[in-house]
Amino acid sequence: MDRPETTFTLAYIVFALCFVFTPNEFRSAGFTVQHMFSPWLGSEDMGFIQHHVRRSALTALLHCCLPLGYYAGMCLAAPEQDLLQVHRAARGWQLYFCFSLTVLLLGCVLVFVWSRRGWENHPICRALSAHALQRSSWRAVASSINTEFRRIDKFSSGCPSARVIVTDSWVMKVSTYSLHIALQQDCHLTVTGSTQHSLSPELNTPLQILTITVASINPRVQPFLIRLKSTEYAELQEKLHAPIRNAANVVIHLTMSELFLETFKTYVKMNAVYECPSGQELEPCIGCMQARAAVKLLRLCQADGEGECQQCFCRPMWCLTCMGKWFASRQDQQTPETWLSSRVPCPTCRAKFCILDVCSIE
Repeated sequence: MDRPETTFTLAYIVFALCFVFTPNEFRSAGFTVQHMFSPWLGSEDMGFIQHHVRRSALTALLHCCLPLGYYAGMCLAAPEQDLLQVHRAARGWQLYFCFSLTVLLLGCVLVFVWSRRGWENHPICRALSAHALQRSSWRAVASSINTEFRRIDKFSSGCPSARVIVTDSWVMKVSTYSLHIALQQDCHLTVTGSTQHSLSPELNTPLQILTITVASINPRVQPFLIRLKSTEYAELQEKLHAPIRNAANVVIHLTMSELFLETFKTYVKMNAVYECPSGQELEPCIGCMQARAAVKLLRLCQADGEGECQQCFCRPMWCLTCMGKWFASRQDQQTPETWLSSRVPCPTCRAKFCILDVCSIE
């Protein structure tokens, strides 16, 4: 691991992955194509389509440079291999140089083909042509989208490389190399699935991601998928002219409390199980009077005499759902990232407990 070429190889792999799949740290530092080449790309607000045509072409070209960039870096990291003189390098390095050079040349040819006739061959422009009227061109569609994008009432969600944008007339998804576009009046949206995350990596809060299919009646427009947080679902619905279908009967948690309740149940199931004494009959939950009492508070998170949690001596009186709702109702609604680690009083005796003290009853 002390060899310079090994260290450089590992570092370059990490760099390449971060450059292609840009993490938040790189984005915050401004190490993105949009930020570094903003003078050439132009303003997204002033020319949305033109900006993304140039951005996608430049991104593809820069990604094609990565293999050759590794070879150039190895010329400095391993000078003893004499990589600057390709004809004297090892056979494997000669093949890699030819491969990386071919990738770069193919990228240049691709971007050149895209740029012909005013970028008419670019995938984004071809996608716009599918919506152009007779005796019209993709530029008229681009002008319409640019105008609507400048309005402040548009819906926008996601990171720059996977953003969902909905204007008065268009549904769009920005990706690394392309832009998916559908006319609102021609398309219908369907919720096809969801993914539940106990913690969001950004906010340290529960997170539900919805997967929505956008399908158009226009045969020239291919269906595409968009992904967004469930808490943004209501805002998306307000911007659409037609309702979103829920073909998979996905339960959508529109509020943070609903999301937290699902996470609360998941964590309680991982806790210790309380065995109910023989002969003790469980009564209906005093919160909802519908389900049977299903949880017992036991001080398990810390040893006696340590921490803020206290022993609760109440008999089981609450179901898991009502206990979760009680836990959520006692939180600071402005700081959801602290909910899982907080302590609340028992709804009956007021003894403080945390989520680790909630045990399911067997």
